[in-house]
Amino acid sequence: MAAGTETVKFKDKIATYFRGVKFELKKVLWPNKKELINYTGVVLFISVLTALVVYVLDLGIGGILSLIIS
Repeated sequence: MAAGTETVKFKDKIATYFRGVKFELKKVLWPNKKELINYTGVVLFISVLTALVVYVLDLGIGGILSLIIS
């Protein structure tokens, strides 16, 4: 009988957790369409900029290493 009680407690804990999640999601300030587009643009710009910096550093370090090795 103890196993049945533990199952009920577990289900109650899961239900309580998801009620809490639902409650917290209601407090989130979701961005509107214009803000979402702006934020997406910023993320894409930073991603491309970071990729270019890594690419340039890779070329530079590769060139230096090729000079050292040869």
